[in-house]
Amino acid sequence: MLEVVGLDAGYGQALALEGVALRVESGEIVSVVGPNGAGKSTLVNVVAGLHRARAGAIRMDGVDIGRMAGHRFCDRGIAIVPEGRRLFPRMSVRENLDLGAYRRGARAEREATLEWVHALFPRLAERGKQLAGSLSGGEQQMVAIGRALMARPRLLLLDEPSLGLAPVIVDEVFDVMRSIHDAGVSVLLVEQNIDRALAISSRAYLLLEGRVTMTGPAAELRASPELRRTVLGL
Repeated sequence: MLEVVGLDAGYGQALALEGVALRVESGEIVSVVGPNGAGKSTLVNVVAGLHRARAGAIRMDGVDIGRMAGHRFCDRGIAIVPEGRRLFPRMSVRENLDLGAYRRGARAEREATLEWVHALFPRLAERGKQLAGSLSGGEQQMVAIGRALMARPRLLLLDEPSLGLAPVIVDEVFDVMRSIHDAGVSVLLVEQNIDRALAISSRAYLLLEGRVTMTGPAAELRASPELRRTVLGL
């Protein structure tokens, strides 16, 4: 499904990613883990079309989309839940969700998709007319995930979805990730909660200083002394 090859990206003179390669097969949950500043969010933003790569290829179903306009990434079946949620706080929950369904194909299935989102997050149905900015942090994260799902993606990118959330909400978010995966959506996950991320992933990548230093089955990375030393400080 997704293949990234030789990816370089940065900001000004600073190189944030160098020679990164990864893949996500159809039906997988794949995690990218690493310490703060490793380049994880830059990687997700490049794959989402929000930040332009300097070199390398981003292939979706074998088609290199790296030089396409950002909105075309969504047309190829990619949606992102960005770090910090980036909702429109003075718009209602329903209005924020509807914004996710702007693609022609997604608009045609908007009501059915909304029912699915409400089944995943019943609180959003209850708060449909409420301003998004008045919600709790956990509820705002639900809106952000729901908005991305309204685009009917085949690949969902999640950037630190549990950041700043109460433990009970984190449990709910990870349960929803499993449900999304069970519905046939592939997931690329960047997550600070490494144990939780690796527990639900089939494969994982360790990113250090902008480079992939380890990859393999998530269970192997979870038990790796290198990961525990470099990321967890153990």
